[in-house]
Amino acid sequence: MTTVKNRIPVFFSIDDRYAACLAVAMKSLISNANPDNHYHLIVLHNNLSEEHQKRIGALSTDFAKVEFVSMEGKLSEINDRAGSRLRCNYFTLTIFFRLLIADMFPQYDKGIYVDSDIIVPSDIAQLYQIDIGDCLLGACSDLSITGIPVFMKYLDEAIGVGGRNYVNSGVLLMNMKKLREVSMGRRFLELFHKYHFDSVAPDQDYINAMCKGKIFYLPKEWDTMPNENEPEIPNPKLIHYNLFSKPWNYDDIQYEDYFWKYAKESDYYEEILAEKEAFDDAKREEEQKMLEGMLENAARIMKEEVTFRRVFESGKEQRL
Repeated sequence: MTTVKNRIPVFFSIDDRYAACLAVAMKSLISNANPDNHYHLIVLHNNLSEEHQKRIGALSTDFAKVEFVSMEGKLSEINDRAGSRLRCNYFTLTIFFRLLIADMFPQYDKGIYVDSDIIVPSDIAQLYQIDIGDCLLGACSDLSITGIPVFMKYLDEAIGVGGRNYVNSGVLLMNMKKLREVSMGRRFLELFHKYHFDSVAPDQDYINAMCKGKIFYLPKEWDTMPNENEPEIPNPKLIHYNLFSKPWNYDDIQYEDYFWKYAKESDYYEEILAEKEAFDDAKREEEQKMLEGMLENAARIMKEEVTFRRVFESGKEQRL
């Protein structure tokens, strides 16, 4: 019988746009999971089609069960504006769902959240077993933006979390019991509606600003991101194709072999190949403009009257 001790909840959050990525991510996770554990793979979704649910749900095994949870109506008060957009131009509520997980699943005191653009070449139970003590979250420094001076300055001056202390929200080891105690979801919504913070990375900036001082820094192998300014990690435990470093769009991306290994084994392989074929110069130019827009926004936000750093350091608001 499966016991609470070896029941491992892993949360994802997607819409139709990332269905193929999620299928490949789950394929890798399940392929490397220890069947002596039980993995509860929970997909929080916004209008994910029945077809995608059926195809992804088919990945379930005796020890890894996929469950879909509709988030329709959740966070509907968050509107499409500059400070709520992913990569400056793409609005999706799915990026904020991770902030509600602790409250939505009171049966769990601990859990893992991961983005869908990942590969897990190790047993994710090893991540779950890391003891983060009384910290609210375990996460890795966001190494995808090191070497970009504007972003590094933005982290210090706008967020108040400088350099490598700023973590990536795409892989979170959550102390769900403590997150409920500090009412993370409620505090996020209060701050969102009161200050309307402008932001380059909406959910991630809130997490860093609110949880500063209460984050356990995980080994970088658990959120390995392509970055030409950083040397490759020899044996990554989890690879995260963050920002624009997508092997299904571009050639010669660091760690791309890991992705294609599991993509070839997935039900979405032909569709992924078609997407890459369709990713033309116009789309590359569009992404370059997005990056330039992110840099411009970062430079602008630093000069604004209301920033995370100014609000928290003034004493107007308390961190979690």
